[in-house]
Amino acid sequence: MEQPDNSLEIAAHAKGYVRIAGVDEVGRGPLAGPVTAAAVVLDMADLPEGLNDSKKLSPKKRAALAKEIWDRAEVSLAEASVEEIDSINILRASHLAMERAVAALDPPPDYLLIDGNLIPRDLTIKAEAVVKGDGKSVSIAAASIVAKEARDNLMVDLAQQFPGYGWEKNAGYPSKQHREALVELGVTPHHRRSFKPVHKILYQE
Repeated sequence: MEQPDNSLEIAAHAKGYVRIAGVDEVGRGPLAGPVTAAAVVLDMADLPEGLNDSKKLSPKKRAALAKEIWDRAEVSLAEASVEEIDSINILRASHLAMERAVAALDPPPDYLLIDGNLIPRDLTIKAEAVVKGDGKSVSIAAASIVAKEARDNLMVDLAQQFPGYGWEKNAGYPSKQHREALVELGVTPHHRRSFKPVHKILYQE
């Protein structure tokens, strides 16, 4: 299995950049909850072992790594709300969350490695888009781990307030239980009204 490495970070260092942040978001696909982004500046001399795309890690391993990243790197987290997702669309909202995560790093980074094929339009720092970056760059992998852990924990908390949708297991993604609960229990304030399955229930003919 391919593991991300620090070759992109080394290449950026070679060009004279000093503070390189990996940026990733999680939560584009769910029907409920915010989209969460993280920006992480790793210490290349003190990398946590086992960094990988957060989707390839067991929940236990991911939780342990998230804690290690918080302890050993510079980390910021940000989100875009359900209301923002519904008003500006999910792609723009995920970029907004990324921009907020980058802005929260202090001191600011001077180079960004961003997961995906697009660079959020309001970033003023030199940036490189890396397709499937969480499987290529240790910094992006670290950001994906931190963002996923934070968002999953948030959805567990919301599941206690709105039981029945299975958010503690599905993190708001459209699982069978979640889709059935939408029909039976209705739409919560945390559902994304612009997403088709939710929209259909709200505006049935």
